[in-house]
Amino acid sequence: MHIPIKRSKNNRIIAGVVGGIAEHYGWNAAIARVLWVIIALTPLPGIIAYLVLWMLMENPE
Repeated sequence: MHIPIKRSKNNRIIAGVVGGIAEHYGWNAAIARVLWVIIALTPLPGIIAYLVLWMLMENPE
């Protein structure tokens, strides 16, 4: 199962998940990363969500 959002090829720090989400929705990648860090500060859900998205998102071409 894959979601139709692709990981970013250019805006990547770890795997390009947040960069891919930002590119798909037309957001600024830096702002998306700041929001993701705030979400990830909740102990486990943020990290688990990142790993799940990493596995479900398509590779950049």
